[in-house]
Amino acid sequence: MTTRTRYELTDDIATITMDDGKVNAVSPDMSAELLGHLDRAEAEDAKVVVLTGRERTLSAGFDLKVEPAGWPAMMAAGARLSARMLSFPRPVVVACPGNAIAMGAFLLLSADYRVGADGDGRIGLNEVAIGLTLPWFAIEIARHRLPRPAFDRCTVTGVLLDPHEACAVGFLDAVVDADALQEATLTAARQLATIDAAAHAATKVRIRREVLAGIEDGIARLEGDGREW
Repeated sequence: MTTRTRYELTDDIATITMDDGKVNAVSPDMSAELLGHLDRAEAEDAKVVVLTGRERTLSAGFDLKVEPAGWPAMMAAGARLSARMLSFPRPVVVACPGNAIAMGAFLLLSADYRVGADGDGRIGLNEVAIGLTLPWFAIEIARHRLPRPAFDRCTVTGVLLDPHEACAVGFLDAVVDADALQEATLTAARQLATIDAAAHAATKVRIRREVLAGIEDGIARLEGDGREW
């Protein structure tokens, strides 16, 4: 039995909760569980998927306790998770309770709609601030969602933003009081459940063709095709 994630289907809305008791590090196991829950939501014909985290934390990013030799495989798994979210045939909503950093922020960028809790949470791509070069797949996701000035600033400086700043540049679509996060997310999910599923799925793949191709290229680099990842 896992203690990292939970899955619940209620009124055609599948809710996937990340909760490892700490910072929801996106380890290979975490990515595998989340991918499995997305498969389950599709098999059970959920109309909307909601992804959320534990109190004050969506995710602080990849699990840096993994041995460096395992980083490419861990990042490839995270890239596949983002690609699955970006191309998922039903709407994906993320409820961000607080911090969403590095891969946690890429989960936000991979959704269809994002609601964040107001407060002292920080959101952004801090890789360069901690001495890491952004992998190609991550650059493509950021390029797809963020407007050019914010894309440049957030990727090359590692700045972390408060929820309102994050909303202004596209990491979030709405910011609400923390105690209203669940209801605001459900309201958004219920609205998205009414759109035409076939049109949504087909349009999503068309609109995101370039970013999905970029992610696949990034995965190939991570899996050792001889190019720098």
